[in-house]
Amino acid sequence: MRFIGSGITISNRYTIQNIVASAALGRELDLTYLATSMEGAEYDPAVFPGLVYRVKNPKAAALLFRSGKLVCTGAKDRDQVNKAVELVVDAIRKAGVEVKEYPQITVQNIVASADLGSPVNLSSTVISLGLERVEYEPEVFPGLVYRLDEPKVVMLLFGSGRLVCTGAKQPSDVERAIDHIEAELRASDLLR
Repeated sequence: MRFIGSGITISNRYTIQNIVASAALGRELDLTYLATSMEGAEYDPAVFPGLVYRVKNPKAAALLFRSGKLVCTGAKDRDQVNKAVELVVDAIRKAGVEVKEYPQITVQNIVASADLGSPVNLSSTVISLGLERVEYEPEVFPGLVYRLDEPKVVMLLFGSGRLVCTGAKQPSDVERAIDHIEAELRASDLLR
């Protein structure tokens, strides 16, 4: 794994597309006040109960809730998550709301994409991977849904050999999930 100039984590095997993380600011928030005090904030409680605040660099969005909970989405690596949350907390403080310290951040979900390098016969894959962990209804969705117990992730596998991994808590979960599915497909001669 390496880091490139934009801060995006890239592996030779997968690319992180999105990280969703949460934090607690330790106090209730007046979202109506923040909406008028934070430049660019969007708040329409009739549509969504949280305030949306977008950060430009890194490109991410924060959802702020009255309870003081914060959800950050759109970042591509942990450094971007940390920076985005720091910028949001700074904007809240600049609006005159006291936040004592920077909150502890918990990664809730990492979404990554990968390419296995060759097409996969999904109908054969269903039988190979076992019906108890696989959903495949091509008339409803073109991908095969594969649920792993360890790591606890969901893989969407497409006939092109491309896949999406969701539910990971750390990049090593993505790596292990890809290793797992590749090994199973190779063992059944479904991947070249």
